[in-house]
Amino acid sequence: MRNLIILLFLFSCSSNKQPKGILPPDKMQAVLWDYMRADAFTTDFIAKDSAKNLPLENIKLQKELFKLHHITKENFYNSYNYYLKHSDEMKILLDSMIARKNRDKIKNIQNKLPH
Repeated sequence: MRNLIILLFLFSCSSNKQPKGILPPDKMQAVLWDYMRADAFTTDFIAKDSAKNLPLENIKLQKELFKLHHITKENFYNSYNYYLKHSDEMKILLDSMIARKNRDKIKNIQNKLPH
């Protein structure tokens, strides 16, 4: 019985590890936040310019984003798909990302208030 408990413990600890090449949560938060901002920019601003090719502009922004974060397109999408398949980790990632951005927003507002 004791061996079974040890095996279950070891299995549960090892199953929490992410596969090689998956962006850690902090890095994924930063990349995903910028990815969403780039997508919103494309949708809200670039789409209004009828002379622009929306898919091409979106690809350009993604390339810049991946370069900025020193990752590849494949690295991002593999990580994104990993987090989609592990909804518990994705929920933590998104909750942390939203909480961090809310803290930043509050800090910015506080900095603008007279002291």
